[in-house]
Amino acid sequence: MHIAFLTPEYPHKSVQYSAGIGTSINNLATALVESGYECTLFIYGQKVNQIFVENGIHFHLIKQKQYKIGGFYFYRKYIQEYINNNSHGIDVIEAPDWTGITAFMKLKKPLVIRLHGSDTYFCHLEHRSQKKKNFLFEKWALRKANALTSVSNFTSQKTKALFNLSFDIKVIPNMIALDKFVPTSSKSQVPYIINFGSVIRKKGVIALARAFNSIAQNNSEVQLKYLGTDVKDALTGKMTSELIKLEIDERYHHRVTFISQVSYHKVNSYINDASVVCLPSYAEAFPMTWLEAMALEKPLVTSNIGWANEVMIDGITGSTIQPDDTQALSDELKKMLTHKEFALQCGKNARAHLESNFSKAQIVKQNVTFYKSAINA
Repeated sequence: MHIAFLTPEYPHKSVQYSAGIGTSINNLATALVESGYECTLFIYGQKVNQIFVENGIHFHLIKQKQYKIGGFYFYRKYIQEYINNNSHGIDVIEAPDWTGITAFMKLKKPLVIRLHGSDTYFCHLEHRSQKKKNFLFEKWALRKANALTSVSNFTSQKTKALFNLSFDIKVIPNMIALDKFVPTSSKSQVPYIINFGSVIRKKGVIALARAFNSIAQNNSEVQLKYLGTDVKDALTGKMTSELIKLEIDERYHHRVTFISQVSYHKVNSYINDASVVCLPSYAEAFPMTWLEAMALEKPLVTSNIGWANEVMIDGITGSTIQPDDTQALSDELKKMLTHKEFALQCGKNARAHLESNFSKAQIVKQNVTFYKSAINA
């Protein structure tokens, strides 16, 4: 079987951008190839058209096109023609739900859409307004697909309600390649809490800043590190790092560090050296950052919203809290910093939980069964 992925992102030096969707596609495509299946990537929105093969995966970088009017339509049709002209031997094509990229497309091969979280979904969770066209594009794309799968049951149920969908959605969680995540002892001389991923409001980074004040007051050494791209805040127009600094007591500003994007390997190094990982997100689907922290056996404090119970077990694999409960967030972080045996056991439990429920073999098998059902429908 030959599976193709349509995506705007992927973790590769030749690709413009990558985040959680790109990481999850990379994990799955790599595992599929290792299991004897063929994979092609159609990566749109790029600087140039380029074709190459790397590690058994076929890459098609599709150049971004500019149009005087109707770019939302004409670029989609351009992508459609490119895929149709390069789809010989492909059995099924997978696309994300984000912005309804496959709206208006008529592909020659069966199309499945994976719910990583649409613009409609995230606008709903974040209580912010949405462009009407984005909702319509996403709705049209979902209704035209041959089959749908979702990375979490929470995302599946929310999406069905938001778009008034009546058909079944197969839930297949993201996988993690555990062999690529090797837990090591911290080499840091100073204890620190780390938040990694995009520095954006929806990730709970401002809530973490508020909680840090109480922690810093009681611990003269602990530091706070934000690792990831600083994003302009949609509500205020300011950079999110500026909003974080406004929440941090000036006495502790020197203990807060912002680190821009670094190599994937370097990210793991920062996580391994951290005392605690804190990811109190307000809006996720099935976050790869959580899986990565768990794979590295790190003491982890997350939000307790929706999808969280499908990943975390409170008090076993880490701690889950309501992000806006500043006192509870602060208390759980303090607990992880001071009760080292508890923190260490949570980390070990977390990796064991991944091995039992989100292993490469399990998730590949579920995806292959799903693809076959879409092809034969």
